[in-house]
Amino acid sequence: MTTARVLIADDQEMVRAGFRMLLESQPDIDVVGEAGDGQAAVDLTRRRRPDVVLMDVRMPVLDGIAATEQLMADPSVRARVLVLTTFDLDEYVYGALRAGASGFLLKDAPPEQLIAGIHTVAAGDALLAPSITKRVIQTFASLPARPQPATELEQLTAREREVLQLLAQGLSNAEIASQLVITETTTKTHVARVLAKLGIRDRVHAVIYAYEGGLVVPGSSDARP
Repeated sequence: MTTARVLIADDQEMVRAGFRMLLESQPDIDVVGEAGDGQAAVDLTRRRRPDVVLMDVRMPVLDGIAATEQLMADPSVRARVLVLTTFDLDEYVYGALRAGASGFLLKDAPPEQLIAGIHTVAAGDALLAPSITKRVIQTFASLPARPQPATELEQLTAREREVLQLLAQGLSNAEIASQLVITETTTKTHVARVLAKLGIRDRVHAVIYAYEGGLVVPGSSDARP
């Protein structure tokens, strides 16, 4: 059993206490610290080296999005950020994702969803609340393309480009495997290679990359040449 090291960042002491009580009841989660503001979260993350930072959005000194951006820009930081907020607002979702967060959940999510989310993010996968996922994809699909350097996409094989296109449509590994008539294990391998070649952290950021880079045309599943 792999233990996930977690740091809790929230400006409300009672909220932090509640999260700590819940997480410490789990045999495979270790709470390594608490922070009451974004700057403290950055400093503690660098010292305690958690696997996951539970990051509130609205905090003093430095907000959660700015704190996430600082952490993700630091090559010495290996932690992944799971953003928790009471505000289901697009600006926070997009700000957190652009800053490099690997997950986004509302604070009223069931405890089992939070615990599962921590393990999902700690394992290197991305997590979005189900109510948010489709809207994120639709919004990024409507944005003007900002082409990525051609050399990055040229690293991908034709099959890997197909996989990236399907990721951008929000398909799961099983759905991608079914559509391409390959095994789910092979799909996982392709996904891992796409992320590695493009230097992308997880599936959610692959969606952002595909749309912003113009690989997927809004309103169409066809790849650009």
